[in-house]
Amino acid sequence: MDRRFITRRSLLAGGGALALSGSSLPLIRPARAQATSDQSPFVVFQILYRGETDVERGFAEYLYQREIPVQIERRNADLDPSRVEAFVQEAKEMKPDLVYSWGTPVTIATFGKYADADPKTDITEIPGVFTLVTAPVASGIVPSFESSERNITGTSHVVPPAAQVRAMQSYRPFKVLGVLYTPNEQNSVTTVASLREVASEMDFKLVERQFALDAEGKPTAEGAGDLVGELAEEGAEWLYYLPDTFLGSNMDKVAPAATKHGIPGFSATELISKYALLSLVSRYYSLGQLTAYKAEQILVNKVPPRDIPIETLKRFSLIINMKYATDLKLYPPLAMLNYAEVIRG
Repeated sequence: MDRRFITRRSLLAGGGALALSGSSLPLIRPARAQATSDQSPFVVFQILYRGETDVERGFAEYLYQREIPVQIERRNADLDPSRVEAFVQEAKEMKPDLVYSWGTPVTIATFGKYADADPKTDITEIPGVFTLVTAPVASGIVPSFESSERNITGTSHVVPPAAQVRAMQSYRPFKVLGVLYTPNEQNSVTTVASLREVASEMDFKLVERQFALDAEGKPTAEGAGDLVGELAEEGAEWLYYLPDTFLGSNMDKVAPAATKHGIPGFSATELISKYALLSLVSRYYSLGQLTAYKAEQILVNKVPPRDIPIETLKRFSLIINMKYATDLKLYPPLAMLNYAEVIRG
């Protein structure tokens, strides 16, 4: 089969170069590559948080397009970072060519933090690539975007907070921004800290609420609607949906409460853009391709991960959800329609 891209249908049918099989996703060498190379497939061990996303699809299709033979071993934490420990031990025993992690909690559980990574419990000897990490420096995963100074590299998906605020102001000027987040998610804590700095610099007030934690220290969505109501009482004119994994899993409780109180939502991540009036995001598929490019540098070009900078995409997508514009009677400026993507629900 000789084609440039694989469709989702072909993945499910097993009719193309990729075929799903349990927790393994073998990527068989394309016909043209088979004719010119006897190389065994590289083994990539993926540790995911919420199962396959467009990031993984972009990652796999980039490698297929580049005719890089890869066998993908996929493990899913199913929204529970405590499951990652067992996956890490499995990867240590398997010794794949590359370990791939999705999101901040999974990445920290897989590779540890820069200052205190432990070879006994973290992946240190096997090259690694992370993706969808909100703030890799602030969360302690790497010391800088220029170099991890260890055996990993990766990609970040979040548009700088100042640019996000300017997008909100262009749609609807405001003086008070509300945020609801999970206090034990490192990426959320660092994001809110960055928002406080931007609030001071750009002269608006940030009002905050945290999800409650249960007796075991796990977040609970109980009372989420009431927390949104409290933000409304404090004058929030936008509700900022940050890249918070627990928030993302409970938007069906948060977004209706925001609409009830007449507060438009702004999303910083594509995953929850369908719940927001306005979003400024990195496309997951494109992020997956950028991550695969870094994997190619490691696997094919033999570049040490520490020599590969951590990056974000250079282009972002502005998305307007007309369902919320209609529900809230907050229609976009006409000029914004010239460059934004409009969705309906």
